[in-house]
Amino acid sequence: MVAIRLARFGRKKGAFYRIVAVDSTKKTAGKNLEVLGYWNPLKKDLKIDKEKVDVWVKKGAQVSATVKKLIK
Repeated sequence: MVAIRLARFGRKKGAFYRIVAVDSTKKTAGKNLEVLGYWNPLKKDLKIDKEKVDVWVKKGAQVSATVKKLIK
């Protein structure tokens, strides 16, 4: 099953997240199928490619609760 969720990057106390499509059995820092956007909570910067997200959802990907909040 494919999941759309956040993958954490950055340094300690300076987190940066990528919104990725990944196999749900992989770890958050594992190999991604596709990068769909990013979120920087420190700068309040958000970029999501909604067209790519829609393509993955049509293929059966499950969107995490946090990513759902960010999309709205």
